[in-house]
Amino acid sequence: MGPGAPSSRLVQVVVDARDPWALAGWWRRALDWRPGYSDDHEADVDPPEGEPGVGLVFVPVDPPSAGRQRLHLDLDTSSVAEQRLVVAELLDLGARRLDVGQGEVPWEVLADPEGNAFCVLDPRPEYDGSGRVAALVAEAHDPHALAAFWRAASGWEPVRTSDDVVVLRRGDTGPHLELVRSPHPHAGKNRWHLDLRPVRAAGRDAALRELLARGARHADVGQGQVAWDVLADPEGNEFCLLAGPVD
Repeated sequence: MGPGAPSSRLVQVVVDARDPWALAGWWRRALDWRPGYSDDHEADVDPPEGEPGVGLVFVPVDPPSAGRQRLHLDLDTSSVAEQRLVVAELLDLGARRLDVGQGEVPWEVLADPEGNAFCVLDPRPEYDGSGRVAALVAEAHDPHALAAFWRAASGWEPVRTSDDVVVLRRGDTGPHLELVRSPHPHAGKNRWHLDLRPVRAAGRDAALRELLARGARHADVGQGQVAWDVLADPEGNEFCLLAGPVD
């Protein structure tokens, strides 16, 4: 690792679910992805072989948090016709339209069978090469400050910036991580969260020290004795540093 190189990487999105195996199956069909690892504690959904993306991991939590959903997915489309087709297919699968106060917008806001909001975007050239998931969209009180933390934590770099939005991405393929200004503070455990893995060259202890030095803190969400570290970012959003390293 060179000087200043990140000691951890963003590897997956974790979703609290009443029935993680059923919800994983729904998202696998919705995204046309492939089933991943599954056991009594989780069900994973992975992008197609060779396609860029960040996997989804569904874990049993009953009931999931009823609080505000601060992280959601935006799905990519290449044309208005495809957007209409994708929305129709998702509604047939069991999604429903959702009003979150979006008003008249060119994207469609839907909810999965457990009520998790997500968006089907109108075609946008900036998402070319993203795969089916264009963006992981996270609310932030201060998107610039939070982006500085997640840039260091994830290894993703800024690709677009405005007063209210900072967009990070790893290279020029795969999804974006969008930090969007919101007046709503973190309150209660998030239903969706991000997972990191330590970079092998740095090691887990170094990765943990760096995250804490940059403003993370240990968090207790009732996890008990587990093999990973449960942390919160500077705005209180929970995330995990997993045990196994990545190169």
